[in-house]
Amino acid sequence: MSSLAPEFGRRTRSLAEKLRGIPWGVVLLLTLTASFGVAMLYSAADGHLHPWAVRQIERFAIAFIALIAAAMIDLRQWFRLAYWVYAAALLLVVGVDLRGFAGMGAQRWIDLGILQLQPSELMSFGLILALARYFHGLPDEEAPRLGRLFVPVLGILVPAVLVLKEPDLGTAAMLLMAGAALLSLAGVRLRLFVAAGLAAGLALPAAWHFLHGYQKQRIYTFLHPGTDARGAGYHILQSKIALGSGGLFGKGFLLGTQSHLNFLPEKATDFIFTMLAEEFGFVGGLTLLALYILIVSYGFAIALRSRNHFGRLLGLGIVTNFFLYVFINMAMVMGLIPVVGVPLPLVSYGGSAMLTVMLGFGLLSSISINRDLRINRHGESQRG
Repeated sequence: MSSLAPEFGRRTRSLAEKLRGIPWGVVLLLTLTASFGVAMLYSAADGHLHPWAVRQIERFAIAFIALIAAAMIDLRQWFRLAYWVYAAALLLVVGVDLRGFAGMGAQRWIDLGILQLQPSELMSFGLILALARYFHGLPDEEAPRLGRLFVPVLGILVPAVLVLKEPDLGTAAMLLMAGAALLSLAGVRLRLFVAAGLAAGLALPAAWHFLHGYQKQRIYTFLHPGTDARGAGYHILQSKIALGSGGLFGKGFLLGTQSHLNFLPEKATDFIFTMLAEEFGFVGGLTLLALYILIVSYGFAIALRSRNHFGRLLGLGIVTNFFLYVFINMAMVMGLIPVVGVPLPLVSYGGSAMLTVMLGFGLLSSISINRDLRINRHGESQRG
């Protein structure tokens, strides 16, 4: 019994040190941002907690626990688990094709019994982990070589194609962009991206034939939104009306006409930022944007302070992916890009997206806790 007491004391001290090492400033910012989401979901339900706000609170509580749990796991362990996490996420994406169920015109969800999961959201988490491990194991001079890019490019394309098949054009594009961003962070030369971009441009006419009808229609609508104001262009036109009608300070909480008279589509998910801007105006939208900027800035600072290549790549990949989701959603509802169904992180209603974001920042917390750790290519500590 006496021999167990010192060991228990050491583990308790280690746990307490890890808890103190969590960047609680980022956690506070995440909680404030999620609070915006709960408030807007309460408004979307005309001043009721059901059906969205109360479930979003429950999901945030579960995701918060997942963040703490991920932070407590040693960064070396995440290194060892990287390929397994990627493989598990890929199997879930494949499982959607085999046993998934349809919703909103696409087969994107899988029923795990205790929850309904959208694996394509978790795939970005596994992809960033796997790519960070792969490039950590390469010498700096090897990363830009063409022969070394076959495996990571294949690792990006396979899940992107599977997700596109669901069909989910928005998440497939996010996987491609997140993968490309991490390749760039790993040191892949610009000329390779230019060559890939030219090849993609040449392949566009062929790729056009593989798009679903509604995906083609979204592109037509983006180019000419006014040609079918009551049909395909309805969503984006109503979004622009709501954004503009909010003015500087908005119409007031629970007083947005476009949303509460049901002119605004998908107000709890894809277009929730539009509802926020209508009720709280330019100031409200700018406040939320400021929170996102602070989260991204804080995240980049944590990643860059890491003394190991795996931690830096992983942290930069997580924060870049988060930024891409924010940028794509806001640009989409403003009509700057086609509508692709990308949620606004922590604000849009959805459990899979919430869990993925919080898990990502749990890993970022683990990077912060282990920032002075040096890891060799086998995932073990090294001196110096």
